[in-house]
This record gives sequence, structure tokens and C-alpha cells, in this order.
Amino acid sequence: MCLEAGTNINPATGLATDYLNHFNEAIMLLELIVDIPECREDFFVWRPRSYGEHFAASNFKHRDLAIAAYETAEPALRQRLETVANTMNAILMATHQVMRQDLSDSSAGTIADLAVRWIKPMVARAAAVINGTEIDRETAPQAAVDALMAR
Repeated sequence: MCLEAGTNINPATGLATDYLNHFNEAIMLLELIVDIPECREDFFVWRPRSYGEHFAASNFKHRDLAIAAYETAEPALRQRLETVANTMNAILMATHQVMRQDLSDSSAGTIADLAVRWIKPMVARAAAVINGTEIDRETAPQAAVDALMAR
């Protein structure tokens, strides 16, 4: 698939970082809960969305192209992105569930902060998958040694 410049879709992977805005929204709401506990209700409105669902509901200028590019992206890349996204969704929905309990504002803030600490590195990992810069943790150490020996 040929991708035009300026679409914000990575031409090498066929994936768009705009999908991460969905998770960044949840992070922003959780960070607000730490200081403004009343924002819990806003966080409860947030729901998981797949890549396709996110773009179908977005105002992203190239949303149809993003969906089409995703469908033709390398299956292994899609699977890695979906695995990270599913993990983030599970953490965020578990956070929903815990926060719906009768918690003090302080406890809700602590839970929100903990969820943010778990999710932020996962957003970075998802960005690496989308941008094609993800490091294969199994082969990276050997690749680094091989690169040093080739000098």
C-alpha cells in the first residue's frame, strides 16, 4: 500500500500513532484524579477501543486510510500492537472496577497513579511497534555484540 507523506501513518509499518491518543486520554484522566478526585466520573466514561474502532470513531483526516493500512500491515506487527493494547485495556478496565468501589479520594489517587505508572511504558512500547523501532528483547543483546565485533 502506498502511503502519502503527511498522513501520520508510518510507511514502513502501516500503523498510525494516533491510536495512542485513545490511551493517552485515559492517562490524562487518571492523572487528573490524583489532584481532582471528582474526575473519576470522567474516567468511567472511557472505554476500550480496538485500532479500527478508534479510527472509525475519530476525526482523523486519514482515518479510512489508517484502517485500510492496518488491515494490510504485517500480521506479526498487528499482533504485537494488539497484545500491548489488550494489556493496557485490561489494566484500565480493572482500574475502573476498583475505582467504582467506595474508595477514599486518597486511595483513588493512589490507584490512578499506579495505573499511570503501568500504562505509560506500555504506550511507549506500542509507539515503538507502530514506528518500527521496537527492540526484540531476545535477539537484541546478540545483535549488539555482533555489531561491536563487526567494527
